[in-house]
Amino acid sequence: MAAIRQEDFIQSIADAFQFISIYHPLDFIRAMTAAYEKEEAPAARDAMAQILINSRMCAEGHRPICQDTGMAVVFLKIGMAVRWEGNPDITDLVNQGVRRAYLNADNPLRASVLSDPAGARKNTRDNTPAVIYMDLVPGDTVDGKVAAKGVGSENKAQFTVLNPSDSIVDWVLSVLPKMGAGWCPPGILGLGIGGTPEKALLMAKEALLDPIDIQELRARGATNRIEELRLELLDKVNALGIGAQGLGGLTTVLDVKIKDFPTHAASLPVGLIPNCAATRHIHFTLDGSGPAVFTPPALSEWPVVAWDGPARSRRVNLDTLTAADTATWKAGEQLLLSGKLLTGRDAAHRKLTDLVKNGEVLPVDFHNKFIYYVGPVDPVRDEAVGPAGPTTATRMDKFTDLMLGEQVGLLGMIGKSERGPEAIASIKAHAGVYCIAVGGAAYLVAKAIKHARVLAFPELGMEAIYEFEVENMPVTVAVDSSGNSVHDSGPREWRMKIGKIPVRTVL
Repeated sequence: MAAIRQEDFIQSIADAFQFISIYHPLDFIRAMTAAYEKEEAPAARDAMAQILINSRMCAEGHRPICQDTGMAVVFLKIGMAVRWEGNPDITDLVNQGVRRAYLNADNPLRASVLSDPAGARKNTRDNTPAVIYMDLVPGDTVDGKVAAKGVGSENKAQFTVLNPSDSIVDWVLSVLPKMGAGWCPPGILGLGIGGTPEKALLMAKEALLDPIDIQELRARGATNRIEELRLELLDKVNALGIGAQGLGGLTTVLDVKIKDFPTHAASLPVGLIPNCAATRHIHFTLDGSGPAVFTPPALSEWPVVAWDGPARSRRVNLDTLTAADTATWKAGEQLLLSGKLLTGRDAAHRKLTDLVKNGEVLPVDFHNKFIYYVGPVDPVRDEAVGPAGPTTATRMDKFTDLMLGEQVGLLGMIGKSERGPEAIASIKAHAGVYCIAVGGAAYLVAKAIKHARVLAFPELGMEAIYEFEVENMPVTVAVDSSGNSVHDSGPREWRMKIGKIPVRTVL
């Protein structure tokens, strides 16, 4: 066979990451559509509608599904008979492809990778280096699987070493509720069983790249213990009632994928990694005939969703908002926000904390304002900002008391997922409020942002403090000023409801 050209390999990696930033896998769209059509919980159904609408908008507009365009993960199986043009460093070629994809001028992807993770944490500015796994296999082709893995789901990875007689199902059911909603359900659970600790987690990650086929499995019936486990876990996890975005509902996971490997007689390692609603991966093969070709799906593959959220929402003017107004909001209520909105996340909060501690003047007046936990993608063409979905709010829990207190003076916050007990106590004590935007609907949210400018800490890049001017930005009240949390009440309500219906009506 002809040698594989280095440029073909680099371009295939670049094109793959660009492609998956824009297009959900079709198996995911079909599974999400089926879950949406069966969903009975209004809040979860609304969240899934936004995810599906966002997905179609990205396919039409050629923009990222999520603002967290992920760490670049690459699995390569290189045939031992493969001949390469020149004498390449494969790792360097992968990183060249990642760099080309993330710096693409037509569709720039957010650079989120930081070097020196325990020290200066400096952004590498091009999302390199990629995380690469290479195997030598028989054959004369290069098989590649690439994934863009957002850290909201990565941060929820779980690992344990069970006793051989322990129940894997019981362990999963014990840890999943504690994972919260930061992994943006509904998504897919990947499990790795056996091997050694690092092997179990690697299998869990690679399992997520397999096609969604749980309903086909259910139709034909399980033929081995792993297939039995997949079906059992799907039913029992969904019976927890966690639901889309943790709001309560029938579908928490769309599929459970499992890989296993022989292990020591005295051990049972188990790794669990979830994939979020911004599931992004693709497979390609190179045989020397040129770069991989990725064909966009037809728009007819996406459902036409009649989203009625705006018609049911309270309209809010952020520029005239007072604590008396927010005191009337109730957990679970849907809002449309218009006016000026500040942004800030981990790095900005740390800087603000240091300024307050040192008695210095803050660079921004936060009094009677809302802060949005977001790190947006850079804009292109006439965009005010690129995709700008919420980041996981629990990372900002330790700053909540300061930000809502008299020195800073926020009215409230917007992010994704639940808040911890201390943050909820602080929200209640300060009569603040916490709202959520839908994780996995970043481009839809960005369309509500009409103007954007950096106010402080420009050196932080996507973590700088922006001022957004928004128009009808959809959010849901997650914690009201009395401390009521929809992430507590929603799953509890739907867990009870699911307990009264046949399990197999739940996807």
